[in-house]
Amino acid sequence: MNEAAVETATVEERKRWWRRRWVLWTGAVFVLVAIVGALMVEWGLRQLQPMLRKKVVESLSARFHSPVELDRFELSMRKGVIVRGGGLRILYLAGPTKPDARPNAPPMVVVDSFEFGTDWRELLRPTTRIVDVKVHGLAVNIPPKEERGPLMPDDPKQKGQSGLGITVDRVECTDAKITLETSRPGKKPLEFEISSVVLTDVGAKKPLNYTAVLRNPKPVGDVRSTGRFGPWQKDNPRDTPINGDYEFTHADLSSIHGLGGILSSTGKFEGTLGAIAVDGAAEVPEFRLDISDHSLPMRTEFNAVVDGTTGDVRLDRVKTRIGRSELTATGSVTRSAGTQGHTTDLRAVMEKGRIEDMLALAMKGNPALMRGALATKVHVVVPPGPVSVSKKVRLDGTFAIHDALLNNVKMQEQLDAMSARAQGKPKLANAQDAPVVGSSMSGTFSQADAVLQILELNYQMPGAQVMMNGQIELIGSTYEFRGKVRTEATASQMTTGWKSMLLVPFDKLLKKNGAGVELPIKVTGTRSTYDLRLDFPHDTRAPAKLPATAKLPTPAK
Repeated sequence: MNEAAVETATVEERKRWWRRRWVLWTGAVFVLVAIVGALMVEWGLRQLQPMLRKKVVESLSARFHSPVELDRFELSMRKGVIVRGGGLRILYLAGPTKPDARPNAPPMVVVDSFEFGTDWRELLRPTTRIVDVKVHGLAVNIPPKEERGPLMPDDPKQKGQSGLGITVDRVECTDAKITLETSRPGKKPLEFEISSVVLTDVGAKKPLNYTAVLRNPKPVGDVRSTGRFGPWQKDNPRDTPINGDYEFTHADLSSIHGLGGILSSTGKFEGTLGAIAVDGAAEVPEFRLDISDHSLPMRTEFNAVVDGTTGDVRLDRVKTRIGRSELTATGSVTRSAGTQGHTTDLRAVMEKGRIEDMLALAMKGNPALMRGALATKVHVVVPPGPVSVSKKVRLDGTFAIHDALLNNVKMQEQLDAMSARAQGKPKLANAQDAPVVGSSMSGTFSQADAVLQILELNYQMPGAQVMMNGQIELIGSTYEFRGKVRTEATASQMTTGWKSMLLVPFDKLLKKNGAGVELPIKVTGTRSTYDLRLDFPHDTRAPAKLPATAKLPTPAK
């Protein structure tokens, strides 16, 4: 190799050496810068963390006019600034300077954990805007009004300003619960469990939009609601405005002991927390009671006023159609003192009803014992408790049935024959072309412990009147009635031939109170059979006057 080539190689080697050195030095500088940057970020986070923590605490304290405690608060850098915290408690004040003095009083607001993101520029502004906050495990406890005490007064220096160091566009909460405490003896706090709720346009002095999903305990089902809420009235939460629409789906009525069917309901509401006007409709395609084998379609339209602070409901109008029967009702659903649950108290009127619908729901057997037009007035009370609805419901009312026919052909033929004889037409009693006879009845009734008591039953068919008392055991589907029958025809007129001649001497003996014949009778049976016979010795407790139900309007056919 000549001298020039050697020199050239030496120069190239030196260049490569310097290039390697330059790369190493540059890399070292970048590493140093990264280390310094990381240290500066960590230093910055350490400086910002207490500043932002203070801003969060002061903002919440100003927003709720209450002391705030925060156990955990940390910052991290991932696509901006990520803030995480937990153990947040907003205490309630019994006065302007001291915390709630009630024994073992819970905080007004408790948050298990929260998270939100922002950027550096927002952190450095006087009011930090946060687009989205995620909250998990929110619990809100509202004490009774008489125990709240005066809230912390607004700072006069902040008058006309928001007073907040942080504003939030959207809040998403999961696993939330709101508890409205009560000072009434024997009453438990009212609790609302919310699966999720999204709040937008969140502000201290303006309404916010919400979308909420609640899990209704009884009947079990999901309630989805959207609307507007607020602004919050801190001096009297009952006056806080609220409105929206709701959808209640796949509600299993079997979660209420004694009922069956899947309920769906939609509606809208508007008012304040203390008086929410609700207009809605509900459907149960196969509504049933546990004492029956049958189900009927049910649809209800209602107007109600709900007290959101107590859970009490005033039912201004309830219009229900069950099968082919229609009824209207008014009443209330109120929390019961001394026990968990609600008491339902309704007064219902049915002018266009069918007795076969009511019997299908109340008794086993197919078909129902009787069919016909029904009118009734009834007072319904359903107390709370784990007992089946069919056993704990209390009924008192009056009824009238028109054009009643028995669904059992043999039983109806016996009544047709009885009617023909009572009219003095014995030859039609066993005739093939004997007319089918409809009956009418009216009376008063009451129900308790799944036993229906029928008082002052007035049963009428062409040629005869029956006045009875009795009861129906709904669970066993058995019944027993005693009373007396009065006929138009005399004893001799109810038969033919030599039997008629033999009975002539007894006509005067059997006549009583203007009737051709008056005799004591007894009727017993099950859901598909009945037995009618003379009742000797006669029970003298049979009614002596027509029942008040005779004044009811004639049922619509």
